[in-house]
Amino acid sequence: MSGIQVLHGQPTPEELATVLAVVHSRAAAGQAAAEAARRTAGGPASPWTDRSRAMRRLPAPGPQAWRTSGWAR
Repeated sequence: MSGIQVLHGQPTPEELATVLAVVHSRAAAGQAAAEAARRTAGGPASPWTDRSRAMRRLPAPGPQAWRTSGWAR
């Protein structure tokens, strides 16, 4: 991290420590989010592990749609 400089006012040591803790936690969260995005950028490793395949599609509207809603997919 680069140096932080107080431009106005006289912060107490507690206030300065609080600000530094917030800045540090935001930087760590940003790094963690970037790492998670990098790991999951490719999507599922294979179609077999894609959980969206297990979701049922809604029946298409039209005649006899109520009957096809009970069919296994």
